[in-house]
Amino acid sequence: MSGPDNASSHEHWAHFRFSVVGHLLAAPPPKGSLRTELKRLAARKWRHPVSGEPVRFGLSTIERWYHRARKERQDPVRVLRRKVRKDLGSQGSMSLAIRQALIAQYAGHPSWTALLHHANLVALAEEHERLRPIPSYSTIQRFLKAQGLRKRRRLTSRQTEGAERAESRLAMREVRSYEAEYVNGLWHWDCHHGSHKVLTSRGEWITPILFGVLDDRSRLACHLQWYLAENAQNIVHGLSQAFMRRGLPRAAMSDNGAAMCAAEVAEGLARLGILHETTLPYSPAQNGKIEVLWANVEGRLLAMLEGVTDLTLDRLNEATQAWVELEYNRKVHSQTGQTPLARFLAGPAVTRPSPDGAALRLAFTKTETRTQRISDGTLVIDARRFEVPNCYRHLTRLQVRYASWDLTQVHLVDERTGNVLCRLYPQDKTHNAQGIRRPLEPVASRRVEPVAIDPASVTPATGIAPLLAQLMAQRTATGLPPAYLPKDELPNDNPPPDEGDDT
Repeated sequence: MSGPDNASSHEHWAHFRFSVVGHLLAAPPPKGSLRTELKRLAARKWRHPVSGEPVRFGLSTIERWYHRARKERQDPVRVLRRKVRKDLGSQGSMSLAIRQALIAQYAGHPSWTALLHHANLVALAEEHERLRPIPSYSTIQRFLKAQGLRKRRRLTSRQTEGAERAESRLAMREVRSYEAEYVNGLWHWDCHHGSHKVLTSRGEWITPILFGVLDDRSRLACHLQWYLAENAQNIVHGLSQAFMRRGLPRAAMSDNGAAMCAAEVAEGLARLGILHETTLPYSPAQNGKIEVLWANVEGRLLAMLEGVTDLTLDRLNEATQAWVELEYNRKVHSQTGQTPLARFLAGPAVTRPSPDGAALRLAFTKTETRTQRISDGTLVIDARRFEVPNCYRHLTRLQVRYASWDLTQVHLVDERTGNVLCRLYPQDKTHNAQGIRRPLEPVASRRVEPVAIDPASVTPATGIAPLLAQLMAQRTATGLPPAYLPKDELPNDNPPPDEGDDT
């Protein structure tokens, strides 16, 4: 009787010992003949359960196995396992000084192997006698393993404070895989620098940037498109296409890149009701699902384009759309056991319908405050003047929404509600030079109706202002003498002498 092939040495020994004494339990010998049976078993040669070499066991050893198994009613094999050493995992040969030195060495160099740690301890012991003798390499290896001090790959070559915090967090926090419960519950999006260059119309070789969106639950590639740069404009362009093709998700995850977190992107996702979550700095594993997609792009799509010598951006995008829709989205995924397209359609889903293109362009804009120039009723955006309708001439501070890459769509919004009030157009000085001027319209108000007043019927106010008259009356009512010394004016018949007259 032998244990399973993947069993431990303890289990091999337990099954072997039970095979030796098992027939004595199945067919107990007659009274008085047990010792004879034990002698016969001790005289036999057995195959060692670990090494396979022939071996004999003493009569007392076999007798001890027999009585131990005989007393156990439920699981006689378990009691025949080899005893666990009392000092297991204690590494008694490692002194406190060696333990402290090894832990300090690991804290400074977590990327070292156990063999390198042992070699450095040996070199350190030549200078410090308290570290002698150094335990064997296997002891050092077992100690590191028991303490959970595994060899760690450095997340980045940049020794920054953020990178150090990321490595410390990875060492202190567990890592778990996750999956969204609903289709379109969570999207991943990121940019990937391709391994093949494209030839532009200007005769330049440029490394293209692939923008991709992946649904977490179904692994469906919602949209893939190559661009010549990674900026907010291209991010918005790609996201808008993904929304119109697959619907609006509930949440999205990206890294902390400047283009990913641009004001237009952040405000646009908020207006569309999409929770934007970013990965922790220097922690790309949090967005690992889309990193797997990049591996497929490099290993299959770009590998099939190696023979194209004059690859253009349009040709690359055409090939990408064919590959992602007809192969990747229709191929059974190893994790889900379904094709991404079938899993996406099967649901359950929390998809919302996507707005049209015009609404998406208005959504992906940033909000800023500008001061209106009272002199000509304009405001300035990126050194360009935009005219404000005269019904808003009474407002000093105006909120506007626009995308930094497209100043053809600038809108004035209500700062209290966020509603779009009107569209602002660039100032046309040539048209204004024609001298056509519209009359001023009454200032619009939501709460008070404008009052029409005829200027001809209004009599201008004259005399002392009401406030000053009130103050003078209060001063007179006090009965106090004047607070100044009166002085008479000079008589008219004695004019003051001319300063230029020497007489």
